[in-house]
Amino acid sequence: MSRIQAQQDAQIVRAALPLLTLTLIGERDSYGYEILERLAGLGLDVSTGLIYPVLARLERDGLVTTRPVASPAGPPRKYFAITEAGQNARNAAQDQWHLVSSAVDNAFTNEGHDHD
Repeated sequence: MSRIQAQQDAQIVRAALPLLTLTLIGERDSYGYEILERLAGLGLDVSTGLIYPVLARLERDGLVTTRPVASPAGPPRKYFAITEAGQNARNAAQDQWHLVSSAVDNAFTNEGHDHD
């Protein structure tokens, strides 16, 4: 894979990460490492260096709240829960994602055909 392709791939993941994170937290309250595992289950290998800044930004913007929960091993875990504003932001981002992904799908489907 070329360096340019790797950068494009990383940009796509970064663009989708807030929407994916809000969606996963909206399904159930989760802590950071659990979110990483759930993203991996979806086929995305996301580093802690990417997810934790996204979580901090979502919290700062009032889209998620946090609460400490005792851990069976080690310090308490910081669980994230989606807020009403987070639900609204997720819905708006999902609508935008569908528009963009539909346009990309259409471009691929019509590849090689004349366009107006």
